Amino acid sequence: MKLLESGEMYLETILILKNKYGYVRSIDIAREMNYSKPSVSRAIALLRDDGYVENDPHGMILLTEKGLEIAEKIYDRHKTLTKYLILLGVSEETAQQDACKIEHVISDESFNKIKELIPDPLK
Repeated sequence: MKLLESGEMYLETILILKNKYGYVRSIDIAREMNYSKPSVSRAIALLRDDGYVENDPHGMILLTEKGLEIAEKIYDRHKTLTKYLILLGVSEETAQQDACKIEHVISDESFNKIKELIPDPLK
């Protein structure tokens, strides 16, 4: 089953929160995404059923290998597209908002071509 945009957003948010705090709880996701706790619980249950997340013995939410792969892909798209839009002269706030929309619909081919244009900050 193809993961919908909302599922991708949840996985990306879990990755970001994990990187920021070292753990992820449903309440953290609810606060970050400004969603109700019941909505988050329902979404996490669906993601768990599809094998994208699991819970540790303490109830923390963990990305499975499958979930991590998608989360990293979406987050890379977000960062890259934001950077590209800023390089084009778009304000950072607008670039962040637009990247959040584009990251879910852009093809791999188009994204890879954009990524080739972005200067590597490590060079």
